Amino acid sequence: MNSAKPQVGVAVAPTSFAHVDGSTRVIGGTKDRWSILFVYRGKHCPRCKRYLNKLNAALADWTAKMDVIVVSADTREKALADQAEFGWTFDLCYGMTEPQMRALGLYVSDPLSEAETDTRFAEPGTFAMRPDGTLMLVDVSNGPASRPDLEELLDGMIFNIDNDRPVRGTA
Repeated sequence: MNSAKPQVGVAVAPTSFAHVDGSTRVIGGTKDRWSILFVYRGKHCPRCKRYLNKLNAALADWTAKMDVIVVSADTREKALADQAEFGWTFDLCYGMTEPQMRALGLYVSDPLSEAETDTRFAEPGTFAMRPDGTLMLVDVSNGPASRPDLEELLDGMIFNIDNDRPVRGTA
């Protein structure tokens, strides 16, 4: 387990992720708007798929306020298979490395069997960043059953963005 914990109010180091379309997406650094990163366990996780299907269903509400990036440690082939099966239209990235997982303070798991997957993977995490690249909100879980409610999270993020709320939990 990684004892590093991302610090809210601190700039996120620019980090690139490979996108299924062949380009890259970057978190951290200065942007024109807010962004949010959802880390999911991968193709092997049915809870992740249900969660991401809910995100995709409300994607227009999310992207009206912020850029949405979703990433896992999966291969491009696995990510593309899920995208094709579920019709996901969010920015889907793949190939998250263990050093990237650790830098974000994510929990990292070994597969329970080859039927699950064949490589280490990150447990779920959510990271919202201001346009200046500072971390506004972080939610990290050690397993698939604990994740922020998407409706509440979106409502809270809209409030934070519209009211330029300060970072909380810095003490």
